[in-house]
Amino acid sequence: MSADKRVIIVTGASAGIGRTTSIHLSNIFPSTEHPEQLVLVLVGRRQSELEKTATSLRQGTIAEIAAGDATSEDFVNALEKTIKEKYGRLDLVFNNAGVNYKSDGQFEDQDMALFRQVLDINVMGAVLFTKLAFNIMKSQSPQGGRIINNGSISATAPRPNNTSYTISKHAITGLTRSTSLDGRKYNITCSQIDIGNASTDMGSYVSAGSMQADGSIKKEPTMSVDNVAKTVGFIASLGKEVDILSLEIIASGMPFIGRG
Repeated sequence: MSADKRVIIVTGASAGIGRTTSIHLSNIFPSTEHPEQLVLVLVGRRQSELEKTATSLRQGTIAEIAAGDATSEDFVNALEKTIKEKYGRLDLVFNNAGVNYKSDGQFEDQDMALFRQVLDINVMGAVLFTKLAFNIMKSQSPQGGRIINNGSISATAPRPNNTSYTISKHAITGLTRSTSLDGRKYNITCSQIDIGNASTDMGSYVSAGSMQADGSIKKEPTMSVDNVAKTVGFIASLGKEVDILSLEIIASGMPFIGRG
């Protein structure tokens, strides 16, 4: 067992929230409270972009680059084996990988192939990495660990013509709650961060103008993605006796409370 190492998986680490969070985690660990050397397992489809993330980490961080398809059981199973053999433990998984194929068309006109891809990537990717976490965390010493799921305020209040993404994020809420419940016997905690209007490539359209519930187009405020990274870091720093089930972080003034 590598008890002297703190091992964290970040999916979707090639850009946006995943990259920024990986860099932030490398800057806050090791610490006085968590002196272990940090191992960051960077997961994503694009090898070159994962390498860019790795070069931005604080010196001394061990970067394990895992380029592949997060929805592939073979890929995830192989990564699980690698982590067990090289590091012998897993402390945290940030299930962050996700897509949103925004459509301007009505629900009944949407491409069902793309619809299925959103559900597969956003839901099954998180399911497979949660399964990986359970397999390692329940068997290690000390037993347990933490899982953080990237949800969305779309798990509470959908946007117009965005059914696939909304369904996927409602499913993440179900996964979070089931994981929190089923993880108790293994000392595994699970949190969900519901994010609203972080400034990333995927969410950049809201600052240009986003459709509201009444059909109007409105420019919406955004927030720096650094705020999300700091929130993940805060939860990651908590002791095992604390479980934050859900947390909403939104850009100030965005149309969410009373949306539409």
